[in-house]
Amino acid sequence: MTWTQWFIFLMILQVIHGLGTWKLYIKAGRKAWEAFVPVYNAVVLMKIISRPWWWVILMFLPIVNLIMIPAAWVETARAYGKESKLDALLCIITLGFYLYYLNYVADVNYIENRTLKPKTSSGEWITSILFAIVAATIVHTYFFQPFVIPSSSLEKSLLVGDFLIVSKFHYGARTPMTTVGAPMVHDTIPVLKKKSYLFNDDFETRNTSWVNKLQLPYLRLPAFEKIERNDIVVFNQPADTLLDMNKFTPDRNYYKPIDKKTNLVKRCVGVAGDTLEIRNGYVFINGVQNKLPNRAHLQFSYDITFKRALQPARIYDILNKYDITDGLGYGSTEGSYRIPAASDQAIAKLKNHPEIADILPIKMAPNEKDNIFPRDANYNWNVDNFGPMWIPKAGATVNLNIENIALYKRAIGEYEGHKVVTRGNQIFIDDQAATSYTFKQDYYWMMGDNRHNSIDSRFWGFVPFDHVFGKPVFIWMSIDGINDGIKNWSFRWDRIFTTVSGNGARTSYLIPFIVLIFGITFFNKWRKKRKAKA
Repeated sequence: MTWTQWFIFLMILQVIHGLGTWKLYIKAGRKAWEAFVPVYNAVVLMKIISRPWWWVILMFLPIVNLIMIPAAWVETARAYGKESKLDALLCIITLGFYLYYLNYVADVNYIENRTLKPKTSSGEWITSILFAIVAATIVHTYFFQPFVIPSSSLEKSLLVGDFLIVSKFHYGARTPMTTVGAPMVHDTIPVLKKKSYLFNDDFETRNTSWVNKLQLPYLRLPAFEKIERNDIVVFNQPADTLLDMNKFTPDRNYYKPIDKKTNLVKRCVGVAGDTLEIRNGYVFINGVQNKLPNRAHLQFSYDITFKRALQPARIYDILNKYDITDGLGYGSTEGSYRIPAASDQAIAKLKNHPEIADILPIKMAPNEKDNIFPRDANYNWNVDNFGPMWIPKAGATVNLNIENIALYKRAIGEYEGHKVVTRGNQIFIDDQAATSYTFKQDYYWMMGDNRHNSIDSRFWGFVPFDHVFGKPVFIWMSIDGINDGIKNWSFRWDRIFTTVSGNGARTSYLIPFIVLIFGITFFNKWRKKRKAKA
Protein backbone atom coordinates (compact mmCIF):
# COMPACT_ATOMS: atom_id res chain seq x y z
CA MET A 1 0.00 0.00 0.00
CA THR A 2 1.13 3.55 -0.73
CA TRP A 3 1.15 6.31 1.89
CA THR A 4 -2.04 7.71 0.32
CA GLN A 5 -3.76 4.34 0.58
CA TRP A 6 -2.65 4.00 4.19
CA PHE A 7 -3.98 7.47 4.97
CA ILE A 8 -7.41 6.58 3.53
CA PHE A 9 -7.34 3.26 5.43
CA LEU A 10 -6.55 5.03 8.72
CA MET A 11 -9.33 7.57 8.14
CA ILE A 12 -11.79 4.71 7.68
CA LEU A 13 -10.58 3.22 10.98
CA GLN A 14 -11.14 6.57 12.69
CA VAL A 15 -14.76 6.61 11.47
CA ILE A 16 -15.25 3.03 12.68
CA HIS A 17 -13.78 3.99 16.06
CA GLY A 18 -15.95 7.09 16.33
CA LEU A 19 -19.17 5.27 15.46
CA GLY A 20 -18.41 2.58 18.02
CA THR A 21 -17.41 4.79 20.96
CA TRP A 22 -19.00 8.26 20.75
CA LYS A 23 -21.62 7.48 23.39
CA LEU A 24 -18.91 6.10 25.66
CA TYR A 25 -17.00 9.36 25.26
CA ILE A 26 -20.14 11.29 26.30
CA LYS A 27 -20.63 9.10 29.38
CA ALA A 28 -17.05 9.94 30.38
CA GLY A 29 -17.85 13.66 30.20
CA ARG A 30 -16.30 14.27 26.79
CA LYS A 31 -17.83 15.53 23.53
CA ALA A 32 -19.13 13.14 20.84
CA TRP A 33 -17.00 14.76 18.11
CA GLU A 34 -13.82 13.97 20.06
CA ALA A 35 -14.30 10.30 19.20
CA PHE A 36 -13.88 11.03 15.48
CA VAL A 37 -10.80 13.30 15.33
CA PRO A 38 -7.71 11.29 14.30
CA VAL A 39 -4.92 11.02 16.90
CA TYR A 40 -6.72 13.47 19.20
CA ASN A 41 -9.38 10.80 19.82
CA ALA A 42 -6.63 8.46 21.01
CA VAL A 43 -5.23 11.10 23.38
CA VAL A 44 -8.71 11.65 24.84
CA LEU A 45 -9.25 7.90 25.10
CA MET A 46 -6.07 7.56 27.16
CA LYS A 47 -7.53 10.09 29.62
CA ILE A 48 -10.80 8.17 29.73
CA ILE A 49 -9.09 4.86 30.49
CA SER A 50 -6.56 6.56 32.83
CA ARG A 51 -3.53 5.52 30.83
CA PRO A 52 -0.48 7.70 29.98
CA TRP A 53 -0.47 9.78 26.77
CA TRP A 54 2.55 7.92 25.36
CA TRP A 55 0.38 4.84 24.85
CA VAL A 56 -0.82 6.73 21.75
CA ILE A 57 2.67 6.51 20.24
CA LEU A 58 2.82 2.77 20.95
CA MET A 59 -0.55 2.28 19.26
CA PHE A 60 0.89 3.63 16.00
CA LEU A 61 4.13 1.63 16.02
CA PRO A 62 3.93 -1.41 13.69
CA ILE A 63 4.06 -4.81 15.45
CA VAL A 64 3.90 -3.10 18.87
CA ASN A 65 0.40 -1.89 18.01
CA LEU A 66 -0.73 -5.50 17.64
CA ILE A 67 -0.43 -5.66 21.43
CA MET A 68 -1.32 -2.08 22.37
CA ILE A 69 -4.55 -1.69 20.37
CA PRO A 70 -6.19 -4.82 21.86
CA ALA A 71 -4.96 -3.61 25.28
CA ALA A 72 -6.77 -0.30 24.66
CA TRP A 73 -9.97 -2.19 23.75
CA VAL A 74 -9.81 -4.20 26.98
CA GLU A 75 -9.02 -1.11 29.08
CA THR A 76 -11.96 0.77 27.51
CA ALA A 77 -14.34 -2.02 28.50
CA ARG A 78 -12.90 -2.03 32.03
CA ALA A 79 -13.42 1.73 32.29
CA TYR A 80 -17.16 1.00 31.96
CA GLY A 81 -17.30 -1.84 34.49
CA LYS A 82 -16.70 -4.77 32.12
CA GLU A 83 -13.74 -6.35 33.90
CA SER A 84 -14.32 -10.10 33.55
CA LYS A 85 -12.09 -12.42 31.55
CA LEU A 86 -15.02 -13.03 29.20
CA ASP A 87 -15.29 -9.30 28.48
CA ALA A 88 -11.55 -9.14 27.69
CA LEU A 89 -11.86 -12.20 25.44
CA LEU A 90 -14.84 -10.71 23.59
CA CYS A 91 -12.92 -7.47 22.99
CA ILE A 92 -10.08 -9.39 21.39
CA ILE A 93 -11.92 -12.01 19.32
CA THR A 94 -14.36 -9.41 17.92
CA LEU A 95 -11.43 -7.14 16.98
CA GLY A 96 -12.79 -4.38 19.18
CA PHE A 97 -16.34 -4.48 17.88
CA TYR A 98 -17.48 -5.56 21.37
CA LEU A 99 -17.29 -1.81 22.12
CA TYR A 100 -20.22 -1.32 19.69
CA TYR A 101 -22.28 -3.52 22.02
CA LEU A 102 -21.24 -1.39 25.00
CA ASN A 103 -21.89 1.81 23.06
CA TYR A 104 -25.36 1.03 21.72
CA VAL A 105 -26.87 -1.91 23.68
CA ALA A 106 -25.41 -2.41 27.15
CA ASP A 107 -26.38 -0.14 30.01
CA VAL A 108 -22.93 0.81 31.26
CA ASN A 109 -21.62 3.69 33.37
CA TYR A 110 -18.20 5.30 33.35
CA ILE A 111 -16.05 4.45 36.37
CA GLU A 112 -13.96 7.47 37.29
CA ASN A 113 -10.70 7.06 39.22
CA ARG A 114 -10.82 3.29 38.89
CA THR A 115 -7.92 1.22 40.21
CA LEU A 116 -5.48 0.19 37.50
CA LYS A 117 -3.85 -2.60 39.45
CA PRO A 118 -4.88 -6.10 38.28
CA LYS A 119 -7.19 -7.80 40.75
CA THR A 120 -5.49 -11.21 40.48
CA SER A 121 -1.89 -12.36 40.51
CA SER A 122 -2.39 -14.00 37.11
CA GLY A 123 -3.66 -10.68 35.70
CA GLU A 124 -0.64 -8.87 37.11
CA TRP A 125 1.65 -11.54 35.65
CA ILE A 126 0.06 -11.28 32.17
CA THR A 127 0.29 -7.47 32.25
CA SER A 128 3.98 -7.59 33.16
CA ILE A 129 4.73 -10.10 30.39
CA LEU A 130 2.90 -8.05 27.76
CA PHE A 131 4.69 -4.82 28.61
CA ALA A 132 8.03 -6.62 28.76
CA ILE A 133 7.35 -7.85 25.21
CA VAL A 134 6.40 -4.30 24.13
CA ALA A 135 9.59 -2.83 25.59
CA ALA A 136 11.78 -5.57 24.09
CA THR A 137 10.10 -5.17 20.69
CA ILE A 138 10.79 -1.43 20.65
CA VAL A 139 14.46 -1.96 21.51
CA HIS A 140 14.72 -4.83 19.00
CA THR A 141 13.09 -2.83 16.20
CA TYR A 142 14.54 0.64 16.59
CA PHE A 143 17.75 0.37 18.63
CA PHE A 144 19.59 -2.96 18.93
CA GLN A 145 19.08 -6.49 17.65
CA PRO A 146 20.99 -9.69 18.50
CA PHE A 147 22.56 -11.62 15.63
CA VAL A 148 24.56 -14.86 15.47
CA ILE A 149 27.30 -15.44 12.87
CA PRO A 150 26.14 -18.57 10.99
CA SER A 151 28.96 -19.02 8.44
CA SER A 152 32.67 -18.38 7.96
CA SER A 153 32.43 -15.77 5.20
CA LEU A 154 34.05 -13.16 7.48
CA GLU A 155 36.41 -15.63 9.18
CA LYS A 156 39.15 -14.03 11.31
CA SER A 157 37.12 -10.80 11.58
CA LEU A 158 33.90 -12.46 12.79
CA LEU A 159 33.85 -16.14 13.68
CA VAL A 160 31.11 -18.75 13.50
CA GLY A 161 29.50 -18.67 16.94
CA ASP A 162 30.03 -14.96 17.57
CA PHE A 163 26.89 -13.43 19.14
CA LEU A 164 26.59 -9.82 18.01
CA ILE A 165 24.70 -6.73 19.06
CA VAL A 166 23.62 -4.95 15.86
CA SER A 167 22.93 -1.23 16.08
CA LYS A 168 19.84 -0.08 14.18
CA PHE A 169 20.41 3.66 14.68
CA HIS A 170 23.91 4.02 13.18
CA TYR A 171 22.55 3.91 9.62
CA GLY A 172 19.05 5.00 10.65
CA ALA A 173 16.47 2.60 12.05
CA ARG A 174 14.22 1.21 9.34
CA THR A 175 10.57 1.08 10.38
CA PRO A 176 8.87 -2.31 9.95
CA MET A 177 7.22 -2.86 6.57
CA THR A 178 5.42 -6.03 7.58
CA THR A 179 2.55 -4.88 9.78
CA VAL A 180 1.16 -8.22 10.95
CA GLY A 181 3.73 -10.51 12.53
CA ALA A 182 5.08 -12.02 15.72
CA PRO A 183 7.20 -9.65 17.86
CA MET A 184 11.00 -10.18 17.80
CA VAL A 185 10.79 -13.09 15.36
CA HIS A 186 12.23 -12.86 11.87
CA ASP A 187 11.08 -15.22 9.13
CA THR A 188 10.04 -18.39 10.97
CA ILE A 189 8.63 -19.08 14.44
CA PRO A 190 11.03 -21.41 16.29
CA VAL A 191 9.80 -24.95 17.06
CA LEU A 192 6.53 -24.41 15.15
CA LYS A 193 8.46 -23.87 11.88
CA LYS A 194 5.69 -21.58 10.65
CA LYS A 195 6.00 -18.16 9.05
CA SER A 196 6.14 -15.42 11.66
CA TYR A 197 4.21 -12.91 9.56
CA LEU A 198 1.11 -12.58 7.41
CA PHE A 199 2.13 -12.38 3.78
CA ASN A 200 1.63 -14.19 0.47
CA ASP A 201 5.07 -14.96 -0.96
CA ASP A 202 4.03 -16.63 -4.21
CA PHE A 203 7.06 -15.69 -6.33
CA GLU A 204 5.49 -16.97 -9.55
CA THR A 205 2.25 -14.97 -9.54
CA ARG A 206 3.34 -12.05 -7.35
CA ASN A 207 -0.05 -12.37 -5.71
CA THR A 208 -1.44 -8.95 -4.76
CA SER A 209 -4.07 -10.10 -2.28
CA TRP A 210 -5.21 -7.97 0.66
CA VAL A 211 -2.55 -9.67 2.78
CA ASN A 212 0.24 -8.15 0.67
CA LYS A 213 -1.51 -4.77 0.67
CA LEU A 214 -0.97 -4.48 4.42
CA GLN A 215 2.73 -3.78 3.77
CA LEU A 216 3.96 -0.33 4.84
CA PRO A 217 6.08 1.72 2.41
CA TYR A 218 9.80 1.96 3.13
CA LEU A 219 10.71 4.56 5.76
CA ARG A 220 13.99 5.09 7.61
CA LEU A 221 14.70 7.33 10.60
CA PRO A 222 17.60 9.80 10.38
CA ALA A 223 21.05 8.18 10.44
CA PHE A 224 23.98 9.00 12.70
CA GLU A 225 26.51 8.01 10.06
CA LYS A 226 26.79 6.80 6.47
CA ILE A 227 27.96 3.37 5.39
CA GLU A 228 31.68 3.65 4.78
CA ARG A 229 33.94 1.45 2.73
CA ASN A 230 35.06 -1.65 4.71
CA ASP A 231 32.24 -1.35 7.27
CA ILE A 232 30.78 -4.68 8.35
CA VAL A 233 27.05 -4.46 7.60
CA VAL A 234 24.00 -6.59 8.38
CA PHE A 235 21.40 -6.54 5.63
CA ASN A 236 18.53 -8.46 4.07
CA GLN A 237 19.69 -10.56 1.14
CA PRO A 238 18.25 -8.89 -2.00
CA ALA A 239 17.75 -12.07 -4.06
CA ASP A 240 16.42 -14.09 -1.17
CA THR A 241 16.20 -17.72 -2.18
CA LEU A 242 17.32 -19.15 1.12
CA LEU A 243 14.51 -21.47 2.01
CA ASP A 244 17.50 -23.68 2.80
CA MET A 245 20.91 -22.08 3.51
CA ASN A 246 22.58 -24.86 1.48
CA LYS A 247 20.34 -24.55 -1.59
CA PHE A 248 21.20 -21.18 -3.09
CA THR A 249 19.56 -20.68 -6.48
CA PRO A 250 20.24 -17.06 -7.48
CA ASP A 251 17.86 -16.96 -10.45
CA ARG A 252 14.83 -17.89 -8.38
CA ASN A 253 13.64 -14.89 -6.38
CA TYR A 254 11.11 -15.71 -3.68
CA TYR A 255 8.91 -12.70 -3.18
CA LYS A 256 9.31 -11.77 0.46
CA PRO A 257 8.85 -8.41 2.16
CA ILE A 258 12.22 -6.64 2.39
CA ASP A 259 12.32 -6.76 6.20
CA LYS A 260 11.65 -10.52 6.18
CA LYS A 261 14.36 -11.53 3.73
CA THR A 262 17.26 -13.58 5.08
CA ASN A 263 19.66 -11.66 7.32
CA LEU A 264 23.28 -11.70 6.17
CA VAL A 265 26.48 -10.03 7.40
CA LYS A 266 29.27 -9.04 4.99
CA ARG A 267 31.88 -6.35 4.52
CA CYS A 268 30.95 -3.37 2.37
CA VAL A 269 33.91 -3.12 -0.04
CA GLY A 270 32.25 -0.68 -2.45
CA VAL A 271 29.91 2.24 -1.74
CA ALA A 272 27.55 4.13 -4.04
CA GLY A 273 29.41 5.92 -6.82
CA ASP A 274 32.50 3.67 -6.69
CA THR A 275 33.89 1.88 -9.71
CA LEU A 276 34.74 -1.61 -8.49
CA GLU A 277 37.01 -4.24 -9.97
CA ILE A 278 38.34 -7.56 -8.66
CA ARG A 279 41.80 -8.62 -9.84
CA ASN A 280 43.15 -12.01 -8.82
CA GLY A 281 40.78 -11.98 -5.81
CA TYR A 282 41.71 -8.49 -4.61
CA VAL A 283 39.24 -5.59 -4.75
CA PHE A 284 40.21 -2.36 -6.49
CA ILE A 285 38.12 0.79 -6.00
CA ASN A 286 38.49 3.55 -8.60
CA GLY A 287 41.71 1.86 -9.74
CA VAL A 288 43.30 1.64 -6.26
CA GLN A 289 43.55 -1.62 -4.29
CA ASN A 290 41.20 -1.63 -1.30
CA LYS A 291 43.05 -1.76 2.01
CA LEU A 292 41.24 -3.62 4.78
CA PRO A 293 41.44 -2.79 8.53
CA ASN A 294 44.24 -4.57 10.37
CA ARG A 295 41.78 -6.89 12.15
CA ALA A 296 40.60 -8.21 8.78
CA HIS A 297 42.45 -10.90 6.83
CA LEU A 298 41.56 -11.96 3.31
CA GLN A 299 41.45 -15.71 2.85
CA PHE A 300 41.72 -17.85 -0.27
CA SER A 301 41.81 -21.55 -1.09
CA TYR A 302 45.13 -23.34 -1.63
CA ASP A 303 46.47 -26.72 -2.67
CA ILE A 304 49.45 -27.79 -0.59
CA THR A 305 51.84 -30.64 -1.23
CA PHE A 306 53.78 -32.35 1.55
CA LYS A 307 57.23 -33.84 1.13
CA ARG A 308 55.83 -37.17 2.34
CA ALA A 309 52.44 -38.72 3.02
CA LEU A 310 51.01 -37.63 6.37
CA GLN A 311 48.14 -38.81 8.51
CA PRO A 312 45.16 -36.42 8.88
CA ALA A 313 45.96 -35.77 12.56
CA ARG A 314 49.48 -34.62 11.68
CA ILE A 315 48.17 -32.39 8.87
CA TYR A 316 45.70 -30.82 11.27
CA ASP A 317 48.44 -30.15 13.83
CA ILE A 318 50.61 -28.41 11.23
CA LEU A 319 47.82 -26.23 9.87
CA ASN A 320 46.37 -25.45 13.28
CA LYS A 321 49.79 -24.13 14.35
CA TYR A 322 49.37 -21.37 11.75
CA ASP A 323 45.73 -20.68 12.65
CA ILE A 324 44.45 -22.36 9.47
CA THR A 325 41.38 -24.08 10.84
CA ASP A 326 38.38 -23.05 8.73
CA GLY A 327 36.89 -26.06 6.95
CA LEU A 328 39.57 -28.52 8.02
CA GLY A 329 38.79 -32.21 8.06
CA TYR A 330 39.62 -33.21 4.48
CA GLY A 331 42.83 -35.05 5.41
CA SER A 332 44.77 -37.06 2.85
CA THR A 333 47.55 -39.62 2.98
CA GLU A 334 48.48 -39.10 -0.67
CA GLY A 335 50.85 -36.23 0.03
CA SER A 336 48.48 -33.39 -0.97
CA TYR A 337 45.82 -31.42 0.80
CA ARG A 338 43.35 -28.67 -0.10
CA ILE A 339 43.07 -25.74 2.28
CA PRO A 340 39.61 -24.17 1.89
CA ALA A 341 40.62 -20.88 3.52
CA ALA A 342 43.88 -19.32 4.62
CA SER A 343 45.18 -15.75 4.88
CA ASP A 344 48.21 -14.45 3.00
CA GLN A 345 50.01 -14.00 6.33
CA ALA A 346 49.36 -17.60 7.38
CA ILE A 347 50.48 -18.97 3.99
CA ALA A 348 53.71 -16.93 4.12
CA LYS A 349 54.57 -18.61 7.44
CA LEU A 350 53.39 -22.07 6.37
CA LYS A 351 55.73 -22.06 3.36
CA ASN A 352 58.70 -22.20 5.73
CA HIS A 353 57.55 -25.38 7.43
CA PRO A 354 60.05 -28.22 6.79
CA GLU A 355 57.36 -30.71 5.77
CA ILE A 356 55.79 -28.45 3.09
CA ALA A 357 56.88 -29.04 -0.51
CA ASP A 358 54.66 -26.61 -2.40
CA ILE A 359 51.65 -24.31 -1.99
CA LEU A 360 49.53 -23.21 -4.97
CA PRO A 361 46.63 -20.73 -4.82
CA ILE A 362 43.34 -21.90 -6.35
CA LYS A 363 42.11 -18.97 -8.40
CA MET A 364 40.28 -18.60 -11.67
CA ALA A 365 42.04 -16.97 -14.62
CA PRO A 366 40.90 -13.63 -16.14
CA ASN A 367 38.12 -14.07 -18.74
CA GLU A 368 37.35 -17.55 -17.39
CA LYS A 369 33.55 -17.42 -17.23
CA ASP A 370 31.75 -18.33 -14.02
CA ASN A 371 28.05 -18.49 -13.07
CA ILE A 372 27.98 -15.17 -11.24
CA PHE A 373 26.45 -11.71 -11.56
CA PRO A 374 25.28 -10.47 -14.03
CA ARG A 375 24.98 -13.90 -15.74
CA ASP A 376 25.18 -12.45 -19.21
CA ALA A 377 27.09 -13.59 -22.31
CA ASN A 378 28.76 -10.17 -22.57
CA TYR A 379 30.61 -10.65 -19.27
CA ASN A 380 33.32 -13.28 -18.81
CA TRP A 381 33.65 -12.58 -15.10
CA ASN A 382 34.37 -14.90 -12.19
CA VAL A 383 34.80 -14.74 -8.41
CA ASP A 384 38.49 -13.81 -8.70
CA ASN A 385 38.38 -11.48 -11.71
CA PHE A 386 35.41 -9.18 -11.98
CA GLY A 387 34.53 -5.77 -13.44
CA PRO A 388 35.22 -2.91 -13.71
CA MET A 389 31.67 -1.87 -12.86
CA TRP A 390 30.04 1.31 -11.52
CA ILE A 391 27.93 1.04 -8.33
CA PRO A 392 24.67 3.05 -8.58
CA LYS A 393 24.29 6.20 -6.49
CA ALA A 394 21.08 8.04 -5.58
CA GLY A 395 20.50 10.95 -7.97
CA ALA A 396 23.20 9.80 -10.40
CA THR A 397 22.34 8.95 -14.00
CA VAL A 398 23.78 6.03 -15.96
CA ASN A 399 23.70 5.79 -19.75
CA LEU A 400 22.05 2.53 -20.74
CA ASN A 401 22.78 0.33 -23.72
CA ILE A 402 22.23 -3.27 -24.71
CA GLU A 403 25.67 -4.23 -23.32
CA ASN A 404 25.38 -2.80 -19.78
CA ILE A 405 21.64 -3.22 -19.12
CA ALA A 406 22.36 -6.63 -17.58
CA LEU A 407 24.25 -4.86 -14.75
CA TYR A 408 21.41 -2.53 -13.81
CA LYS A 409 18.22 -4.30 -14.91
CA ARG A 410 17.59 -5.94 -11.53
CA ALA A 411 18.21 -2.71 -9.62
CA ILE A 412 15.86 -0.71 -11.85
CA GLY A 413 13.22 -3.44 -12.00
CA GLU A 414 13.25 -5.34 -8.69
CA TYR A 415 14.49 -2.67 -6.30
CA GLU A 416 13.12 0.54 -7.83
CA GLY A 417 9.83 -0.87 -9.07
CA HIS A 418 9.96 -0.38 -12.84
CA LYS A 419 9.17 -2.68 -15.73
CA VAL A 420 12.37 -3.23 -17.76
CA VAL A 421 12.44 -5.12 -21.08
CA THR A 422 14.77 -5.24 -24.06
CA ARG A 423 13.57 -5.53 -27.65
CA GLY A 424 16.34 -5.92 -30.16
CA ASN A 425 18.83 -3.16 -29.44
CA GLN A 426 16.32 -1.03 -27.55
CA ILE A 427 15.63 -0.77 -23.81
CA PHE A 428 12.16 0.03 -22.51
CA ILE A 429 11.43 1.22 -18.96
CA ASP A 430 7.72 1.24 -18.14
CA ASP A 431 7.01 0.81 -21.88
CA GLN A 432 9.01 3.95 -22.76
CA ALA A 433 12.22 3.78 -24.80
CA ALA A 434 15.14 4.65 -22.50
CA THR A 435 18.81 5.46 -23.02
CA SER A 436 19.54 6.46 -19.43
CA TYR A 437 18.22 6.05 -15.89
CA THR A 438 18.54 8.12 -12.68
CA PHE A 439 18.70 5.98 -9.55
CA LYS A 440 16.46 6.66 -6.55
CA GLN A 441 18.66 5.17 -3.83
CA ASP A 442 22.25 4.24 -3.01
CA TYR A 443 23.62 0.75 -3.63
CA TYR A 444 26.51 -1.16 -2.08
CA TRP A 445 28.81 -4.07 -2.88
CA MET A 446 29.04 -6.60 -0.03
CA MET A 447 31.67 -9.36 0.10
CA GLY A 448 33.08 -11.84 2.59
CA ASP A 449 36.75 -11.78 3.58
CA ASN A 450 36.78 -15.54 3.06
CA ARG A 451 36.71 -15.05 -0.71
CA HIS A 452 36.21 -18.67 -1.78
CA ASN A 453 33.65 -19.47 0.89
CA SER A 454 31.18 -16.60 0.67
CA ILE A 455 27.93 -16.18 -1.25
CA ASP A 456 27.84 -12.42 -1.67
CA SER A 457 27.36 -9.58 -4.17
CA ARG A 458 29.42 -11.48 -6.74
CA PHE A 459 26.44 -13.84 -7.02
CA TRP A 460 23.40 -11.55 -6.67
CA GLY A 461 24.73 -8.06 -7.42
CA PHE A 462 24.08 -4.76 -5.69
CA VAL A 463 22.60 -4.37 -2.21
CA PRO A 464 20.06 -1.48 -2.08
CA PHE A 465 20.14 0.84 0.92
CA ASP A 466 16.54 -0.07 1.80
CA HIS A 467 17.81 -3.63 2.46
CA VAL A 468 20.36 -2.43 5.03
CA PHE A 469 19.23 -2.71 8.64
CA GLY A 470 22.21 -2.39 10.95
CA LYS A 471 25.84 -2.20 11.94
CA PRO A 472 27.41 -4.86 14.21
CA VAL A 473 29.05 -3.04 17.10
CA PHE A 474 29.64 -5.54 19.90
CA ILE A 475 30.38 -9.24 20.49
CA TRP A 476 28.65 -10.17 23.73
CA MET A 477 29.28 -13.93 23.50
CA SER A 478 31.47 -16.20 21.40
CA ILE A 479 31.26 -20.00 21.35
CA ASP A 480 33.62 -22.23 19.40
CA GLY A 481 31.93 -25.37 18.03
CA ILE A 482 28.47 -23.79 18.19
CA ASN A 483 27.19 -26.17 15.49
CA ASP A 484 28.80 -29.30 16.96
CA GLY A 485 26.54 -29.91 19.94
CA ILE A 486 26.70 -28.45 23.44
CA LYS A 487 29.27 -31.03 24.59
CA ASN A 488 31.75 -29.59 22.11
CA TRP A 489 31.21 -25.95 23.01
CA SER A 490 34.08 -23.87 24.31
CA PHE A 491 33.94 -20.16 25.14
CA ARG A 492 36.30 -17.80 23.36
CA TRP A 493 36.94 -15.64 26.42
CA ASP A 494 39.20 -13.25 24.52
CA ARG A 495 36.30 -12.30 22.21
CA ILE A 496 33.48 -11.97 24.75
CA PHE A 497 32.48 -8.32 25.36
CA THR A 498 34.71 -6.95 22.62
CA THR A 499 33.97 -4.41 19.91
CA VAL A 500 33.51 -5.49 16.29
CA SER A 501 35.42 -2.56 14.80
CA GLY A 502 38.71 -1.11 15.94
CA ASN A 503 42.43 -1.45 15.40
CA GLY A 504 44.96 -3.74 17.00
CA ALA A 505 44.32 -6.58 19.43
CA ARG A 506 40.85 -7.00 20.86
CA THR A 507 40.17 -5.77 24.38
CA SER A 508 37.54 -7.62 26.41
CA TYR A 509 35.32 -5.49 28.64
CA LEU A 510 33.85 -8.52 30.43
CA ILE A 511 35.66 -7.98 33.76
CA PRO A 512 34.82 -4.25 33.95
CA PHE A 513 31.19 -5.13 33.13
CA ILE A 514 31.02 -7.74 35.92
CA VAL A 515 32.60 -5.29 38.37
CA LEU A 516 30.06 -2.65 37.35
CA ILE A 517 27.11 -5.05 37.87
CA PHE A 518 28.36 -6.09 41.32
CA GLY A 519 28.96 -2.43 42.21
CA ILE A 520 25.42 -1.42 41.23
CA THR A 521 23.94 -4.43 43.08
CA PHE A 522 25.79 -3.74 46.35
CA PHE A 523 25.06 0.00 46.10
CA ASN A 524 21.32 -0.67 45.76
CA LYS A 525 21.39 -3.03 48.76
CA TRP A 526 23.27 -0.46 50.83
CA ARG A 527 20.84 2.27 49.83
CA LYS A 528 17.80 0.13 50.77
CA LYS A 529 19.30 -0.69 54.20
CA ARG A 530 20.05 2.97 54.81
CA LYS A 531 16.51 3.92 53.81
CA ALA A 532 15.05 1.26 56.11
CA LYS A 533 17.05 2.57 59.09
CA ALA A 534 15.93 6.10 58.38
